[in-house]
Amino acid sequence: MSFLSTALSPSNREESLRQMAETQFDVLVIGGGVVGAGAALDAASRGLKVALVEARDLASGTSSRSSKLVHGGLRYLKQLNFSLVFEALRERKLILETLCPHLARPVKFIYPLEKTAWDRAYVGTGVGVYDVLGAGRGVPSHLRHLSKKSTLKSFRSGKIGGIKGGIMFYEGQLDDARHTMMISRTAASYDALVATSARVTGFLRDGERVIGAVVKDLESGRDIEVKAKTTVNAAGVWTDDIQHMIGGKGQFRVTASKGVHVIIPRDRIDSDTGLITETEKSLLFIIPCPWSDDFWVIGTTDTPWNLDLAHPAASRSDIDYILDHANRLLEKPLTRDDVVGVYAGLRPLLAGEEDQTSKLSREHAVVSPVPGLVIVAGGKYTTYRVMAKDAVDKAVEQLPGKIGKSITDRVPLIGADGYAALANNQDKLAAEVHLDEPRVKHLLGRYGSLIREIVALIAERPELGDPLEHAPKYLKVEAVYAVSHEGALHLDDILARRTRISVDTWDRGEAVAQEVADLVAPLLGWDAAAVANEVEHYRARVKAEIESQQMPDDQTADAARMGAPEVRVGAESPGERHGVDGAAEGQGKADQGL
Repeated sequence: MSFLSTALSPSNREESLRQMAETQFDVLVIGGGVVGAGAALDAASRGLKVALVEARDLASGTSSRSSKLVHGGLRYLKQLNFSLVFEALRERKLILETLCPHLARPVKFIYPLEKTAWDRAYVGTGVGVYDVLGAGRGVPSHLRHLSKKSTLKSFRSGKIGGIKGGIMFYEGQLDDARHTMMISRTAASYDALVATSARVTGFLRDGERVIGAVVKDLESGRDIEVKAKTTVNAAGVWTDDIQHMIGGKGQFRVTASKGVHVIIPRDRIDSDTGLITETEKSLLFIIPCPWSDDFWVIGTTDTPWNLDLAHPAASRSDIDYILDHANRLLEKPLTRDDVVGVYAGLRPLLAGEEDQTSKLSREHAVVSPVPGLVIVAGGKYTTYRVMAKDAVDKAVEQLPGKIGKSITDRVPLIGADGYAALANNQDKLAAEVHLDEPRVKHLLGRYGSLIREIVALIAERPELGDPLEHAPKYLKVEAVYAVSHEGALHLDDILARRTRISVDTWDRGEAVAQEVADLVAPLLGWDAAAVANEVEHYRARVKAEIESQQMPDDQTADAARMGAPEVRVGAESPGERHGVDGAAEGQGKADQGL
């Protein structure tokens, strides 16, 4: 067992694909979102032989587009779903304290009160129950009822005539894309084989039984057959399409709900805390940005989506909805000119009798519609580990021999070991690596104890310790490391998910694209033409997204977003536009965190 094989480099990917074509696995996982990555880790840490394939990039769908919260879900109390809340709060504690303290942290929130004593009693009771259920579960148990004066002292940008008081409590947060990538790397450390740009085009069958999948390497165009005793499909919003691939034998339906968030500069809202309130359609969050102290993340929407699943588009009406509801609480209104970045994701919801997606279940389901195939769907980001465990438990039922139970509740992700000591000594670390303390704090929050690998790269090439010219919040080494260790194969992978340049720079990363492409070209074997192609594709994506965000509704926004072609040739087939052959996508694996 090679516990040090955590570098998801281009050569590691090639070797993984070679081995996938020659090996029979216990478990093949389709989908590189948080649940798919979690399933690969769960199975590999039980000692099973595991392969994970993803059509695009790790966390390329829903798992990079959540509210960045680790929480129990206040709205579920209103639905009296105490079991789901309790489960999520238990997982919150594990994430913050055991599994990835380097990536997740507590964050303070205020629920502002806009009405009279009845509002305080009604909201206070709900938040109070939530706080009691969450006592000792990863964040301080610190519920406080605030007067109007105390609320506005913390939330200084609050609307003086509209806010009557507040209730203060804690939640957890993390950068979802980096978290999902770290789960995948941890699975690799337990010998799971991981390959992105690997699109499933069909299942291998022995009679009724699924015995693996046909996988197309989108980088080379070659097809391989990956044989496995069981296959776990964690395809999120593509679940119904998977069920069609096996003859329509499904036991539930999944519907997609779109959630949109905007990124706002920190100085536009003067507050010491985040905010949570309820709108007529969803919860509204104003969240301190988990990856940078320079921004707020504001969202979200909760509306049905039946258009392109790969690239859900945010429309002008989505953005206006978010700004209008935020402005209800703000003395100085936000405008569209304040928006630095926008992202949209799809929640895979188990379909029920409700017409409104905001009322559909966030609970998950695991089924085996035919022998050898397990499908997991639904759920919320915070409970990804439980979903993964349940899926692997179902797969294990079909495997011979005695196999151990899940242990992922006590398997920290890479970067967690030694993180606390490094965080306590970041001043000494800063002096050792010749970086300022804020920069070291930034790196520790992204890499944990793996910061030593970052430092080693800078020692070999001191110029990598310089900031990127057009995105100076990030060092050049972070772009290089994204390829050498974190599985990035394309410019979009680096700018949208390994970093957040695509949403936290005013030009959405257009100016830095050439610099980053030139930096990573030697690692990926790109010649001048390939570099130009990557930059062109990235800039086309930025243009299409900006255009879509100026469109009035979903239909026109979707048409505008579809104007940018895929950089991964074959990642989107003509039929996939309408949900055909969606098995390979495996991108959105859990809900937006709501």
